[in-house]
Amino acid sequence: MERRLGLFDVTMLVMGGIIGAGIFVNPAEVARHVDTPFLIVGLWLLGGLVALAAAFVYAELAARRPEVGGQYAYLRDAYGPTPAFLYGWSLLLVIQSGGMAAVAITFARYFLELTELPLAPAAVAVTALLLLTGINCLGVRTGATVQSGLMVLKILAIAALVLGGWWFATAHPDIARSPAEAEPVSLGTLAAIGAAMTPIMFAYGGWQTSGFVAGEMRNPGRDLGRGLLLGVTGVVLLYTAVAFVCLHALGPAGLAQSATPATDAMRLALGERGATLIALGIAISTLGFLSQGMLTTPRVYFAMAEDGLFFDKIADVHSRTHVPVFAILLQGAAAITVALSGTYGQILSYVVSVDFIWFGLTGAALFVFRRRDRGETRGFKTPGHPFTTGFFVAACALVVIATVFSHPINSAIGFLILLAGIPACRYWQRRNKKSPA
Repeated sequence: MERRLGLFDVTMLVMGGIIGAGIFVNPAEVARHVDTPFLIVGLWLLGGLVALAAAFVYAELAARRPEVGGQYAYLRDAYGPTPAFLYGWSLLLVIQSGGMAAVAITFARYFLELTELPLAPAAVAVTALLLLTGINCLGVRTGATVQSGLMVLKILAIAALVLGGWWFATAHPDIARSPAEAEPVSLGTLAAIGAAMTPIMFAYGGWQTSGFVAGEMRNPGRDLGRGLLLGVTGVVLLYTAVAFVCLHALGPAGLAQSATPATDAMRLALGERGATLIALGIAISTLGFLSQGMLTTPRVYFAMAEDGLFFDKIADVHSRTHVPVFAILLQGAAAITVALSGTYGQILSYVVSVDFIWFGLTGAALFVFRRRDRGETRGFKTPGHPFTTGFFVAACALVVIATVFSHPINSAIGFLILLAGIPACRYWQRRNKKSPA
């Protein structure tokens, strides 16, 4: 595959992998668990600190293992092929395909709201997924150009929400009446904070996907680490600003009651024109998220196939476009299948606990590499290690525990899907041993 991506592409990939539709909705979900302005906004900053700690860890991992597949390669080299395969398995069946299907349907609904075309949401979602699949089959440069353009439009849409909500929406009177300090620490408060952190960390997830295309970056050892730090920092600023503006316009109680807080805030600021503007912004944001996922995630299946842990055809690289076309088609087909099945909502509810298990294990892989490569220095070093890395791993463990506690049945189903990958992994390993060298 060709190395065509630079620092700007990587930064846009990092931000595009994180920002989807969640930030336009999740501030209300947070406000349903905690009701003071200090916590409603402060928890987004806390989530941002976790994401920044993750960026530090992943930047060093990228410097140590600048290979195609990113997180898959880190898990494989730290723990062996089985955990790495299970990560790819959960990406295909739960994390990425379910997420892309849900976001595609969200895009379709906002697109139809704006255009008023007499089409079914599923038809629009499938068309969008087919279009992005085709674009990314044309080459990594084509896919990255489309992705970067959509990301710039997404940033402009969020900036319009923040500036419009701050300048034109009157501050809600409940803001002044709400206590400025944090709630007294109690078991109930800690449980509420844990529940609120689940949608926050889900909204911040996605920084890791930029590493999937490390093998197509011109200088992955340098640019991937820098792009992670720049991209995550940009997202923290945008997310905290959106949460603040929604709280500013709607107040704590109004934010908690809103099903569409970003739309409601813009309607207060600019009337129906504001609601239309934010609907356009959400449509662009969801399309950009789909574009990023279609560009990056197929490289994991490509790396699995190269390791002999998946169908051989998935490792084929097109002679003209220099991209793994069959891996891209697989991701497109999986997302379309889930979108048409209507089960994307259920699958999405299985994601958080499974996803953060992999985040925590990947963070812990840095301890493995530091011990194994003792005395060896290369590229970026995580500041504050082992404390920064330990903070990230512990935060991931707490998110998993809080999610299991809040959604035990959905978490159990997610774990069962994950465990079902073990016999599949054994099959590919046996098949690989029988194949002639």
